[in-house]
Amino acid sequence: MTRAASRAVPEPLARVPAAAPPTGSTLAPGERPRAASKDRDRSVTVGIAAAMVAKGIGLAAPLVITPACFRFLGDQRYGLWMAVTALTGMAWFADLGLGNGLLTRLSHLADDPRQQAREVSSAFATLGAVALALLAGLVLVVPVVSWAALFNVTDPGVAAEAPALVLLCFGAFAVNIPLSLVQRVQYARGQVVQSNIWQSAGALLGMAAVLGAIAAGWRPLAVIACAVLAVPVTNLLNCVTYFWLQDRGRRPGPKLVHRATAVGLLRLGLRFFALTTMSAIALNVDSPLVANVLGATTAAHYAVVGKLFCVLSIFVGLVGMTVWPVNGAALARGEVAWVRRNTRRMVLLYGGIVGAVGVVLVGYGHRLIDLWVGGIDRSEIPVAVLVGLASWSLLIAVTSPLILVQNSIGLLRPQFVGWAAFLLLATALKVWALRRFGLAGLPVAACVAYVLTMWPAVFVGYRRAVTRGAST
Repeated sequence: MTRAASRAVPEPLARVPAAAPPTGSTLAPGERPRAASKDRDRSVTVGIAAAMVAKGIGLAAPLVITPACFRFLGDQRYGLWMAVTALTGMAWFADLGLGNGLLTRLSHLADDPRQQAREVSSAFATLGAVALALLAGLVLVVPVVSWAALFNVTDPGVAAEAPALVLLCFGAFAVNIPLSLVQRVQYARGQVVQSNIWQSAGALLGMAAVLGAIAAGWRPLAVIACAVLAVPVTNLLNCVTYFWLQDRGRRPGPKLVHRATAVGLLRLGLRFFALTTMSAIALNVDSPLVANVLGATTAAHYAVVGKLFCVLSIFVGLVGMTVWPVNGAALARGEVAWVRRNTRRMVLLYGGIVGAVGVVLVGYGHRLIDLWVGGIDRSEIPVAVLVGLASWSLLIAVTSPLILVQNSIGLLRPQFVGWAAFLLLATALKVWALRRFGLAGLPVAACVAYVLTMWPAVFVGYRRAVTRGAST
């Protein structure tokens, strides 16, 4: 992580001096850490609660459009769409780690609006160039790849649409790379609620557009376009509203692009690059594997079930983004006791909520699927699949707080080793399990691989992170 405006700081994160109490404060020196700890607890609690409320507004959107899209698009077209979407999920590393780097750097520049504007301008310029390069590559690559064969699509009509669908989904993804930086800016400035309201608005916009397109009888590709373009359009509106109307002092612009600042961002961002590559591919490989081994129809059914458990990952990610910068500030000040206590609290919170919801989804998952989508044979999604997905969600949840502590100071090497080992082992186990046991073997293989590879890496990294924090 960094504290300077134009260069990266070697690990561990450089110590940031604690803020002085207000003039006239009645706090004794020994009371200041305790007061700061209480303020930090309150900030984390309020931030999590507010973000969850704001995010909850948009959670209903994908639940509403999934059955409508599943019926309107059909098994193979919907399965192809979900498989391509999973591939875009693997490519989140395309932001070169600048999103995480910008989040960290801005949190240490709260009193320097002009330098913040340089950071944001340089990040937008760099990722804008990345987006243009990706769009140019798509135009060259998409026509020469047999996407229908890759995803085992047998319907001639769906196969003919495959190149256009891939271009649409990846094109929307590329455009959104620079636009999504506004969310990091808002999180770095403590505007968690505002950021999540915009994200929820994007989900609701997509829901309304998709349902309207289906009701109007538009072509399938137009319906998919309404879904995938909603997020970049919303982020564009957020950028315009935020930088041009709300926060003009930190407005980015071409004249504020600074070479040294861009280099510093890249140096920091590239620390996240390899890690994000490993984890993104590892977490999004399931749908393409299912489509390749068992066919696009089974991939569509598995994607529907996966969306039920996706709510759990949304919760974990939402809380994590709120806690990340707070952990970094605490470790920079050497407040290891608070970090340990907060991490234990987050593990219990994650484990309790994710575990309880997972049990409900296992017990009532088939009924929810019947009410939600219908048309899926229960024999294709046995209870073992639901149990496996619930277990997988719980494993991810209870290790996430420990990972956040490492991310907050840029300690990424243990995670990289863990994710690389997981990717290799899990992919081999998943392919074998799919062929040997069918769909039920997929989440079991993921859980076994995670325990054997990621758990040791996570615990080793966490111990190193708190040890470094204690030495500051």
